[in-house]
Amino acid sequence: MHIMEGFLPHPWWEIWFALSLPVVAYGIYRMNLIIKERRETLPLLAVSGAFIFVLSSLKMPSVTGSCSHPTGTGMGAILFGPWITSVLSMIVLIYQALFLAHGGLTTLGANTFSMGIAGPMVGYLVYKSSMKSGLNLYIAVFLAAMLADLATYLVTSLQLALAFPAATGGVLASFKAFLAIFAITQAPLAVVEGAVTALMFKYFIQLRGDVLVKLNVASAGVIQKLKEASL
Repeated sequence: MHIMEGFLPHPWWEIWFALSLPVVAYGIYRMNLIIKERRETLPLLAVSGAFIFVLSSLKMPSVTGSCSHPTGTGMGAILFGPWITSVLSMIVLIYQALFLAHGGLTTLGANTFSMGIAGPMVGYLVYKSSMKSGLNLYIAVFLAAMLADLATYLVTSLQLALAFPAATGGVLASFKAFLAIFAITQAPLAVVEGAVTALMFKYFIQLRGDVLVKLNVASAGVIQKLKEASL
């Protein structure tokens, strides 16, 4: 969810910048390492960025000051982790703010934190824990992408609630109100995003399963079983 330009008051837009920039800086460091050491991953890195851009551009009105849309960050989080995904997300958000009037520059820190940091972190942790528990890879991908989307929606609701607490009930009442409004559009979008991301991984496994093994997305044995199952 992109919070529009100028919507967050002082000091909230500065606070979210302060929280986001160190994570993005570390993500740039990690991205430089992977580009130098694993050049074969560059196509997947580009696809991950494009996936975030396309899905997060499909916006629909949800509540004053923001909107609902898929995020696309689950894919990057699974493939490259949350740090690198934060960089991809910020790049997308800057482009959208400058050329699509989607989001804004003063709210870039808040939007990066919700969509590029919180969502990917949840997606990454869900995927890793799902694979350790023995879940099917496609189910793990579905859950990770869906919950990454929902985590973004939760954090955006919190950001708006902190900036605009209700006269009665304060931040908690405002948070509940934003959650209720967002849920109408965001819940079904999250399910669709999970399914689309799982389908993308089915394509990746068939085409470049070897790269997924190198990125520690799954073991060679798991990749081979999934390839055989689809024949």
